Amino acid sequence: MSSLTLCLPIEAGVPINMSEADQMNPGSNAATEHWRLTVSGLHCGNCAGRVERALKALPEIESVSVNTVSGQTDVDASDDLTAAELVAAVRQAGYEVVEHTQTLPVSGMHCASCVTRVEKALSAVHGVHTAAVNLASETARVVTIGEVPLATLRQALAKAGYASTSDAESGSQSTSTTAAPARSVLSTDTWQLWLAIALALPLVVPMLGMPFGRHWALPGLWQWLLATPVQFWLGWRFYRGAWQALRSGSGNMDTLVALGTSAGYGLSVYQLWLHRADSHPPALYFEASAVVIALVLLGKWLEARAKRQTAAAIHALQALRADRARRVADDGSSDEVPVDSLAVGDRVIVLPGERIPVDGVIVEGHSDCDESMISGESLPVAKAPDATVTGGAINGAGRLLIRTTALPGDSVLARIIRLVEDAQAGKPPIQRLVDQISAIFVPVVLLIAIGTWLGWGLLGGDWTTALLHAVAVLVIACPCALGLATPTAIMVGTGAAARAGILIADVAVLEQVPTLRTVAFDKTGTLTEGRPRLYEQHGLDGDILPAAAALQSGSEHPLARAVLAAAAEAHLSVTAADRLRAIPGRGIEGWIDGQRWLLGSASWLSDEGVSLTALSDDAERHAEAGRSVAWLAQFDDESWHLRGLLAFADPPRPEAAAAIAALHRDGVRTVMLSGDNPGAARVVATSVGINAADVQAGVLPADKATAIERLRSDGPVAMVGDGINDAPALAAADVGIAMGSGTDVAMQSAGITLMRSDPRLVVAAIDIARRTRNKIRQNLFWAFIYNVIGLPLAAAGWLDPVVAGAAMAMSSVSVVSNALWLRRWRPPLEAQQKAST
Repeated sequence: MSSLTLCLPIEAGVPINMSEADQMNPGSNAATEHWRLTVSGLHCGNCAGRVERALKALPEIESVSVNTVSGQTDVDASDDLTAAELVAAVRQAGYEVVEHTQTLPVSGMHCASCVTRVEKALSAVHGVHTAAVNLASETARVVTIGEVPLATLRQALAKAGYASTSDAESGSQSTSTTAAPARSVLSTDTWQLWLAIALALPLVVPMLGMPFGRHWALPGLWQWLLATPVQFWLGWRFYRGAWQALRSGSGNMDTLVALGTSAGYGLSVYQLWLHRADSHPPALYFEASAVVIALVLLGKWLEARAKRQTAAAIHALQALRADRARRVADDGSSDEVPVDSLAVGDRVIVLPGERIPVDGVIVEGHSDCDESMISGESLPVAKAPDATVTGGAINGAGRLLIRTTALPGDSVLARIIRLVEDAQAGKPPIQRLVDQISAIFVPVVLLIAIGTWLGWGLLGGDWTTALLHAVAVLVIACPCALGLATPTAIMVGTGAAARAGILIADVAVLEQVPTLRTVAFDKTGTLTEGRPRLYEQHGLDGDILPAAAALQSGSEHPLARAVLAAAAEAHLSVTAADRLRAIPGRGIEGWIDGQRWLLGSASWLSDEGVSLTALSDDAERHAEAGRSVAWLAQFDDESWHLRGLLAFADPPRPEAAAAIAALHRDGVRTVMLSGDNPGAARVVATSVGINAADVQAGVLPADKATAIERLRSDGPVAMVGDGINDAPALAAADVGIAMGSGTDVAMQSAGITLMRSDPRLVVAAIDIARRTRNKIRQNLFWAFIYNVIGLPLAAAGWLDPVVAGAAMAMSSVSVVSNALWLRRWRPPLEAQQKAST
């Protein structure tokens, strides 16, 4: 990961232009730019050499200097070099560049072409790696190589004709603007909408009598007086947007509306002047231009209200963050302090009914905590001393004293918000098609409108009618719907998933999940409860629990916790073994009283030359009963000696069978990948409904990724796991699904994270991903169909400009409203269970 700033004797991270550089260094090349990267993962001079060689391979590079200690890398290159090329070169060398993410609100966007223009403007800023714009949330997420100042980004936006409010002043990760400005904007839009309707209504009411043979209309001067403020005051936003688009050499929805309504208004003014002696001149179309503007304003107003609902999940998560906490001092006194001022290790009091302000461990007190908004768990969770609590949860009836274990910015809630925001800012692969179409949409519509005008005028000779048909073409076009189709569905879908405890971190999985053919499950902690207990021990020379506990002391493995819990129940005093070394997937090695001991799998001890014959019958009995077995051996007198075995019981999760059955009903094959012995794995698989032929036992962590690759030959594969050992397999799968009870490593390797250790959430994750993908496709269908049908009808003269304006206004509303249906989604298996009870 990297940090790109211009390396000059000025403040680091502040880009400067070449004229300033030349003044500071008169001999410099005006076509040369200086980059300063921070490369992570450098350990020695060889590392630095690899990075230098990788960068010098780029033809634009003139010089490279790498500092191994700090990772700082200075690069001089021609101004043709981009940040993306630098990052790619460093990654190819096997290292990462520190990147910075900034999110800022963008105002003035109306359609897909606006999105494209904003992304191009931001991507052109020196130091910007990528820029992704979300039209639904009206935000831009910018990844920079180094700290590019917000002022620079805003300047680029202003140059493109857009503005950024001050909500992102600090470069915060938050993607949402505050509620107050949103309400203020909506309030302004509301009165402007009602005023436009009030002024346009007298123009359109007389037209209602035309089907009944009544041809009454307001005098021409009155029509002009009513239409003019609608056209140039209430419709000024369209002129402003069109001008800004024109300045940047592109077009957008504002361009189409401004051109279309101006043509109708201008034709009417011409007719009014031409027949100025007549109080009711013919061929006035003031009502068309005024009503079109009023209808477009109505569509934008409805769209804005709907878009606010799409961000409801993020707003709800942000509302969980407490502002203040009751901190306890060393002398026992307490005072309220801002949550941001807390440090790890601080003690905090939480009274009944209050929201827990921080992640921590309970020091004193018993209570029940409502964690539904974080994990999706509907029932309160019992909490006692030494239990962990999550910031944002609501304390029940007990008073709790909590020791802080994470800073607010690193809390579970903060990570959840970041994951959801990242997903909502992302673009699935299907969006590339939309981006390509939006880039040419407005020019194509303008060409169709010109062709319509010329065609009708030349063939029919009635240039007035030809102009009205061209106006209809301009106002029926729906670039807004194209821009909203994908982001609204993603925002609502990922928000609904987050409420159920499903975090979709990578939106690309939305297109991969519906095609899944196989779901591979880890066993321990995924299909089983993950809290094994020591069922039985067999020692050949007495009690083996003290030695086993000494080897497992300090380990976080579930079997280690079971051994230590049994030692605590037996009131053993445990002293950690020396020179402990964990062998992933095999066991642990250590020294006790100067002698070497092993505790692990049968295959490992056999490879080390340990004979297991003495306890093979006991081991087989436990394996057939579905219990996991760990073998204990001691190196003594120049050879290995078997000392005993430990048998562990870890029952399947009660929800696992229902989840497996639901996957089978959907035509998805289920497979178990386990490092456990074949007997234990087979018993668990049979109890949850996985076919014995689909069980792969004794699989080492590195081999799990290989097994996933083999399964992919039959189609896309998802991997479900919860531990560090599962991380390679999660990364190798088409879709990685991590149980939230697992480790951060597993979560970072996965595209989907489940906040509860409930296998039914795997079914729910697949279901919501399918539904979200379907909504994206439905939205794109509606966005395209409006244009595919509407544009030819308008060009053929079968649509009045007023009808065309109404269709255009409602296209965006229909797309957003369709996406909002996802808010009604609930996890299918849990919904069925509630219905049955």
